[in-house]
Amino acid sequence: MSEVWLLISAGDGPRECEWVVQALNGALSNEAQANGLKWHVVEGTDKPEKSKLIRVEGGGAGKFARSVSGSMKWIGQSPYRPYHKRKNWFVGVYELPAPEAFADLDVKDISFQTMRASGPGGQHVNKTDSAVRATHMPTGLQVTAQAERSQHANKRLAILKLMLIMAEKADASLEAGKMTAWRKHHLLERGNEIRTYVGERFKLKKGP
Repeated sequence: MSEVWLLISAGDGPRECEWVVQALNGALSNEAQANGLKWHVVEGTDKPEKSKLIRVEGGGAGKFARSVSGSMKWIGQSPYRPYHKRKNWFVGVYELPAPEAFADLDVKDISFQTMRASGPGGQHVNKTDSAVRATHMPTGLQVTAQAERSQHANKRLAILKLMLIMAEKADASLEAGKMTAWRKHHLLERGNEIRTYVGERFKLKKGP
């Protein structure tokens, strides 16, 4: 697999978990690049936030994504509340289906409108109509995508963002396997972490 999508999410965690999302993004980015992969933050900023949408590219991207998917624990003092007693903070990393692989969302139900990209993004910004506004006609849900450099890529990103929103709004009675993977970022498995990081420098803990 040469391309995979990942979601790093703090779920419903506090502000400290947003800091962990930011630190984990940096750690996994370095690890991916050390393995010859490209790590691209598609949706997200350089500041702590609830989630980041990542695209990983290169030979072995799928294997790498599977190796880092799951709950992650950080052991450390809150960077915002120095006297807080809690020392364990959890975030999740989840591999997402490619936009075109999600059968429950019919592209025919989506209306696309192109527009000029705005803000940071390189020379193409404000020169080409690469940004996309996507509206899911049956529900009225609307998203915009301009992080990618081509209109085609932004359409794929917009579809993915619609899927995430629809998953968050999905009823809990949906059949297992339909949107379960998309809703996991609200259900972090605390105590079942696959990795543990420690301290302000966010060092990976080796061994038990």
